[in-house]
Amino acid sequence: MKISKQDALMWFEFFAMLPEEEELMIKQQEIIYATFAQIEAAINDRNKRMMSEIKGLKTLKNRTYYVGNDAKFPMGCRSCLMGTGLSAIRKTNKCNIVCKFCYNYGELDCQPPVGEGMWEIGGTKYYEEDIDLLLSIQDKPTGVSYVYLEPFMEIEKYYSIIKKFSEAGIHQHMYTNGLLATEESIKALAEAGLNELRFNLGATNCADKVIENIAIAKKYIKKVGIETPMTPEFFESFMKKKEAILATGLDFINCAELHLNENNIDNYEGEPMYICRHGYISPTWSRELTLKLMKLADDEQWDIAVHDCSNHTKFARGLNLSGKEGKWFGANNYACEFNRLPYHAFLPILRDENLKFLSEEELPEGYKPGELFF
Repeated sequence: MKISKQDALMWFEFFAMLPEEEELMIKQQEIIYATFAQIEAAINDRNKRMMSEIKGLKTLKNRTYYVGNDAKFPMGCRSCLMGTGLSAIRKTNKCNIVCKFCYNYGELDCQPPVGEGMWEIGGTKYYEEDIDLLLSIQDKPTGVSYVYLEPFMEIEKYYSIIKKFSEAGIHQHMYTNGLLATEESIKALAEAGLNELRFNLGATNCADKVIENIAIAKKYIKKVGIETPMTPEFFESFMKKKEAILATGLDFINCAELHLNENNIDNYEGEPMYICRHGYISPTWSRELTLKLMKLADDEQWDIAVHDCSNHTKFARGLNLSGKEGKWFGANNYACEFNRLPYHAFLPILRDENLKFLSEEELPEGYKPGELFF
C-alpha cells in the first residue's frame, strides 16, 4: 500500500487522538505500517544520495559505514559488530549533568543502585572476587564497556576491576562526559589497562575543559575518541571548535544516530521523526548530520575514523550478538522502545512540505474513512 502523504496525515491525526487503551483494527495497523514505510523510504533515499557524495565511504562487511583511517576505527566497535558483542558493565547510578537526549532524562535521581561493592555484568550481580570464577567458567568476550551513568563520579572504584579484565586479555572501553576527568584519574585508568576512552562531547556542547581532557587522555590511553548523539547543537558547537578538537590527536568520532524513548521524546516535540524497521524512533536530522560530518572529514582528509553509528548499525549489532549467542535464525534484540507508539510524534514530518513520498497511490477499497469496520 503506497499511501499518500495527505491520507497518512489524515489518519495519523485520528490515531493521535485515540485513548491509550484503545485497540487498533488490523486494517488500521496496515495503514500505520504503510505510513512508516513511506516515511522511511523517503529518508533512506535522501541518505543514500548523501552517501553517494562521500568519495571515501567504507563499510565494515556491510554492518556499518565509516570514513578515514582504518587503523583508528575503534576496536570496541569491531567487538560490537564482529566479535562476541559488547558486554556492558554497570556500576555508577548517578550523573553530574542532565542532557536532553539522555535515555534516563527525568529519572536520573531515581536510578536503582547496583549495590555496594557489586558490579552488574550481563544482568547478574557480581562481587569483584567473583570475576575469577566468571572468567574460569564462561567464554571470554572480545570486549566489555563501562556504562551507566557517569563513571568518573566514583572512578577510583573502577581501577581494580579494569586490571582484572586487562590481565584476562579483554578489550575494555569506557564512556564519560569528561567534566570530572583529571590527569591523575586518566593516568590511573591507563595503568589499570583501559584500552579506549570515549568522550560524549555533545553532553557539554564541546566544552573547552573536555577538549583539554581529550588531549590529556591521548597522552596515556591507546585509543581516545568522541562518541555522541548527533544533534544540531553538537554539530554547531563542533564546527566552531573543529580545529581545537582535531588538534587533541583523537583517534575516532562515533556519530550516534539519536534514538528516542518515553523519557526523552518530549524534549524533541515538533521535530521530524521516522521509525526504522518498526524499531528505533529518531529525528530525521540526526543521521543527516552524521553524513555531513563524514563528508567533511573525507573531503578534508582528517587522520581519524569517523563512524556512522546509525540505526542500521544497531540492527546489525543485534544480529551479530544473536548469532554469537547461538539464538534462532533471524533473532535480534533490536526493537521499539515504546509500549504504545507515539502517533503524534509523526505529525510534524507528515506536515512538512519539504518531505515528498517517493510514490503514492489511492487508498484501496475498505481503507478509506467510513469504510473501516474490521
